Formats: sequence, structure tokens, C-alpha cells
Amino acid sequence: MLDLQRQYQRIREDILSAVERVCSSQHFILGPEVEELEREVAAFTGAADAVGCASGTDALWLMLAACGVKPGDSVITTPFSFLASASAIVRAGATPIFADIDPATFNINPQQVSSRLKEAKARALLPVHLYGQCADIDRLQPMADEFNAVLVEDAAQAIGAAWGGRKAGTLGLAAAFSFYPTKNLSAYGEAGLVTTLDPARADHMRRLRSHGSSRRYVHEELGWNARMDAIQGAILRVKLAHIEEWNQQRRELAAGYDRLFGDAGLDGTALTIPFRDPKAHHVFHQYVIRARRRDELREFLTARKIGSEVYYPLPLHLQPCFGYLGYRKGDFPESEKAAAEVLALPMFPELGEDEQDWVVQSISDFYC
Repeated sequence: MLDLQRQYQRIREDILSAVERVCSSQHFILGPEVEELEREVAAFTGAADAVGCASGTDALWLMLAACGVKPGDSVITTPFSFLASASAIVRAGATPIFADIDPATFNINPQQVSSRLKEAKARALLPVHLYGQCADIDRLQPMADEFNAVLVEDAAQAIGAAWGGRKAGTLGLAAAFSFYPTKNLSAYGEAGLVTTLDPARADHMRRLRSHGSSRRYVHEELGWNARMDAIQGAILRVKLAHIEEWNQQRRELAAGYDRLFGDAGLDGTALTIPFRDPKAHHVFHQYVIRARRRDELREFLTARKIGSEVYYPLPLHLQPCFGYLGYRKGDFPESEKAAAEVLALPMFPELGEDEQDWVVQSISDFYC
């Protein structure tokens, strides 16, 4: 699925130099490296400000808390995502309300959101830009405005993605990013970041990430320890300089998969290739197909030593930890159908054409 060694060998000297810079400074938590990363990511996305933190999950919580989500509120989001999209809502004291997905994009379906907003009077709307493709902001933002809900982005998989020419991180009031090692822009451990259009909210998040404190040992509110390590900040600064190139390579690989599946006569028969919304600039954090006999196919690929993954096998409304919300199987049929069919194939910038050929040939062998 992913070979980080290839990327490391390409940028090894720059990475080691960045780590040495931090070690020589002996400034290991936040500090100049994180501050520079914040400025650079804000400039990259076009946001007014950015706040580095310890993980993508912390980024979601910081964003929600700083945007006014509090105990007793509700937040509308998708059931087809990683757990953190909804668990961060609960961590902020609110209740997640799910709306089903668009079967083509796998992103939250605006038609489903409209009815939920009418029913729930939600404090916030949290679309997830799944697999690296932005949700339909053109339809979601007017709905949020109509019902006085704050629109915030889960952009954990979407650094560099865009909608209508505007980059993820600037499509709502704030956006949460993850730099988990598997992401397009990845740390060498856990790290995250929030971008925002409102510098005052950025200041609030900086307090929240440091135990609610803006002055040492004076705590204006209860926060959390969500600070970014300086080493991760320095490493991410090295990688940020390459992210546009790497994202373009992912897009070219995705086009290569499309072509190979088309040539093999598989698209539209045994499987369905990813849909790209014309307004979206997709950065292919994952290349995800829908596949007949998905689980059997995955076993076949594993036997040929080809990596694959299912993102995600159990929708959030059916997760045991959310049983108290009262959802049942059948409540969100498109999410449940996707969970039974999706399969992510190897996708990273250094993936070779011969390796892609082998993946598609193997899938062809399985179905033929």
C-alpha cells in the first residue's frame, strides 16, 4: 500500500539536517519550527492563520471547541469516515448527527444534510474531504448559512486538494489536517494542524492546545496538552516544499490506474474506478475502487503480496461506541453499501509503472 522508505531516501539529507537543527536548538515543544510551519501552511492554503498540534484528532477537537461547539450542541457529519471525525464531536461535548453519503464521491450528501439541519438545529456542519476529494461546498455552505450552523472541514486526507479553485483549509471557518505517517504530507509520528480564516479563533486554539493557558501557569480555561513537537514541525517543513509535486504524481498514478482498468475492460463491469467531481482538485490520498466480491479479491491480492486496505469496513453509526445514539443497520444504506465494496489500492508518489501493471493484471486475473 505504501513504501515510505523510497520517499525518505530522496529527502534523507534534508530531513537529517532539520532534525539536527532542532536537536542543536534544544527547543523540542512548539517554538520556532512549529511557528514557521504554521506560517508556511497558512500561506500554502491561503488561510489567515494556522495552529499546529499533536495529532489530527486533536486538530478536530481544537477546531470544534474554538468554533463554539459546546456540551448540548449537535454537529452533522458523515458516518463514512475514520472514527475521529465523530469522536472529536463527542470530545467537545456535543452529539454527532449523521447524514448519508453521495455514492459517487463517498462524501456527505448535501440532500441528506438539508433534512438533518432542519430537524436538528445543529451548531456545526462537518464535511469530510474523503480520500483527497473535497465535499460539495457550493451546496453545503448555503445550507449552513440558512440554519446558522458553522461549516468546518475535516481535511485530514486533503492537504493540497481544492474546490472551485479554493484550497481545502479555506472552504469553511476552519479546517483540521492530519499529518499521520500515511498521509500525503506526513510526519515521522503524530502531528496535526488547524487552519482558520479568523485569527482570533487561532489565538483561542493556541490557548486550548496548552492547557488553556496563554501565560505560564495561568489557565484562563480548561484546555488540553495538544502541542506539536518541534522535530515534527521541522520534518513537515521539509516535506511541505514537495507536496505539490507529490500530489501531482498521485494524480498521474490515478490516471494510470484508470487507463489500465479501462484497457482491461474492468471498469463498469467487475469494478468502478473513482469519480472526480469536475469542481474538485483531487489529490488521491487513496485510490479507492468499488469491487464485486471485494473480500475475496483482497485475499487474492494478499496472496500475490499486493497491499490493499478497506477504508472503512464499519460505518460510524454501527460502531459499538456510538450505540447510545440509537442508529440501526439500514439507516444509512449508501454508507453501508460502500463499506461492503470499497478497496484502496497501492498509492504513493514513488509507485512504479511496473507495480501498477502488476496490480491491475492481478485484479484482471482474479475476475477472469
